[in-house]
This record gives sequence, C-alpha cells and structure tokens, in this order.
Amino acid sequence: MKLKIVILFSLAFTLSALATTSVKGLRVWTSPEDTKAVIDLSEQVDYKLFQLENPPRVVVDIENTKITKKFNLKNNSVIRKIRHGKKGKTTLRLVFDLTSQQNAKSFLLKPAKQYGHRLVIQLSKPKAKKKRVTQKHKNKDRDIIIAIDAGHGGEDPGASGASGTKEKTITLQIAKRLAQAINKEKGMKAVLIREGDYYVALRKRFKKAREKRADLFVSIHADAFRDPKVHGMSVYILSKKGATSEAAKWLAQSENNSDLVGGVVLEDKDNVLAKVLLDLSQNASMEASYKAAKKVLTALKLIEKPHKKNVERASFVVLKSPDVPSMLIETAYISNPKEEKRLKTKKFQQKLASSIKDGIKQYFYNSPPPNTWIANHIKTAKHTVASGETLGAIAQSYKVSMSELKRLNNKVSNNIRVGEVLILPKIIP
Repeated sequence: MKLKIVILFSLAFTLSALATTSVKGLRVWTSPEDTKAVIDLSEQVDYKLFQLENPPRVVVDIENTKITKKFNLKNNSVIRKIRHGKKGKTTLRLVFDLTSQQNAKSFLLKPAKQYGHRLVIQLSKPKAKKKRVTQKHKNKDRDIIIAIDAGHGGEDPGASGASGTKEKTITLQIAKRLAQAINKEKGMKAVLIREGDYYVALRKRFKKAREKRADLFVSIHADAFRDPKVHGMSVYILSKKGATSEAAKWLAQSENNSDLVGGVVLEDKDNVLAKVLLDLSQNASMEASYKAAKKVLTALKLIEKPHKKNVERASFVVLKSPDVPSMLIETAYISNPKEEKRLKTKKFQQKLASSIKDGIKQYFYNSPPPNTWIANHIKTAKHTVASGETLGAIAQSYKVSMSELKRLNNKVSNNIRVGEVLILPKIIP
C-alpha cells in the first residue's frame, strides 16, 4: 500500500474539543473535466486528506464529526463507492473508492444562500500539457461557431420559481434546443459550454468558448425579482467599465501572456503595444456584441414585449472575453408564476430558441466572418423601400413569402417606411 499525497489543513475551530459536528448530506457532481463530492457540514471543521493506490482511494479524516444521514451514490463513473467509519473516538473517516487514479484537491466553503458549511473534494485526471489558445481559422468554407452557455448548474441552482423550478434546469433545456436549431442551419455550428447538471466557473465558460474558436458566445438565463409580477425578456452585453477592468487583468496576469488575442500574441510585445492591440480587439468585440445582441432582441420582440426595449449593459463576468462577441439573455422571470409555467413548456422553449437563432442568423448573414461558408455562399440582397410600395408587393417581386420576408427582417407587422432597407438573402448557385 503506497501513500501518495498528504495534505493537512489547520483551521480555527470555534467549538470545544468535545463538540461534535454533523455530516448532513453528500452530493456528487461529474463534469467532463472533474468530479466534485460536496459534503454538507453543520459547522466548520479540521480535516486531513490523503490518497492511496492499488486500488485507488481518497481518504478524508474529519475531526469531531459524525454522520446523521446515509449516503446514496448512483451511477458515478469516477467514484465507485463511499465508505465511512470511525478513526479513534471522535474522528470520522470517509473512504472514496475510485474507478481510476485521480488527482485530489479539497477546500472548505463558508455558508452561502441555501447552503451551510461545505467540504468539497475535487477529483480530476492528471492534466496534459496545456495547448495554446488560437483564434485563427484556416479552413475555407468553415462553419460559424456559436458557443451556448446554460447558466448555473450543479451546486449552483440559480433562481427558483414559486413551484420549485430551478433556473439551471430551464437554461440547459433552452440551450440544447437552441443548439439543435443552430445546427440545422447550413454554415452554422453550436457548441454547448455545459452539457449536463454540473457547475462551470464563470471565467472558464468564456475560456472554453475561446478554446472552441467561437465566433459568438451566448449565455442563457432566467431572471428573478422580489416582485412576482415583473416579467419579460432582456438582452445584455458587457459594459465598457467591465471591459476596461478585464483588459487590465489580461495584461497583468502572466498566465494569460501565451493566449492569442484577436490572432495576435501578446507575450513578445511591450506593454504599450500590447495594450493597443488588446484595446483594438476589445473594441471590435464589443461593437460586434452590440450588433448581434440588437438582432437577437429584435427577434425576441416577435414573441412578446420585452422587459427592456433596448440592449442593456452590465459587468457580467461571463461576458468578459476580450475577443469573442458575447451576450447574456434573460429569457423570462422565473419568479413570475405565469412565466415559470411557460418556461417549463416545450412550446415556449422552442419559441425562444427559434427567435434567438433567427437573430443570430440575421447578424451573421449581414456580417459573416471571412472564409466561412456563409461569407462564401450567401449574398445579402437588399431592397430600399420606395414611395407607394407595400411589403406584399416587394415579397412578390422577389418571389419570397410574406412570412419569410418578415422573419428575415424581424418584423412584427406589415408596416414599412420609405427609405427602409429590407434584407433578402439568396443562395449563390
């Protein structure tokens, strides 16, 4: 039996030596990158963790602690079994039997929202050498890539509705429907940042989008407010203040020096030039974010009147990618009983997904990245409305249905104005 790692934690213990802490529950979350076992505790604890091989195990000794609930572990690919017993008179020993050797880390969490004290055991495979992130695309006729981020997940349920609906569940369902809608479009491809019920750190979300070489990042949420009558959709992009603070972090952190920003390596540039390059990349990204978000909000208005009629700006961490246009969509207020009920339905989720996809499609039909299939095979025909013309007559002259013409231009009614430019995309033979 080989002892692999020993980690000792010494923390201030507020109770007397004879006091007993309770383990109130245990949850396991597995993502493609790691597995987290979250142990609910009645108080802060002292503990130590070590790993054993042949067979692979992780052992956690928690002082002055007892178990008050039975663990139920189901169908986990990393943790085969969890056993527990006593070490001495007052120390609880937990043994995690693993299916393969893992790197183990652990940390304590203080009470937050609905949770009390927690001990988290994080298990992951040994990491391979980190590859450089590149934003360059060399393939001709490549797909435009849209990274779709389902908000919250795992230990973070997000907001909850009156009937108990969790935001993390709704956002994942809508994200998957949006991905399906996008993947049906020629020249477009969706990638999901979160594919199951697990948590992804906020900064890791936009980093994953960069690793996937995304052309657009879309984060899906369902808002909550203390007034249950508040309703409607909103679309956000990053505020300039948030962008400025993020740029400073990127330049200050040496770990980011090897990243490619807008196709330019910053590590061999002096600080002044690096800042100029990063500012140019950020400004272009924020302008693209606004244009794309505006198209999406206009498309969502076809469903109903939004909560905010214009694109909003805020310093959401998840929107802080320096070179990937990003937006956050609050699809509805889950705290509103009527909207909570609608959010759970396939029909409303599909409406949201279709409208968001239409907005994204229109943006990229207008501004396709170079060397993409859309840039090479779609020409955007435009018609400027003249005096006396009607939408029906214009549709007929271009052999386009009224419904298709309205959809392409995000129109709710048949009203048009003189000088308005209508988009009529056609596939080049």
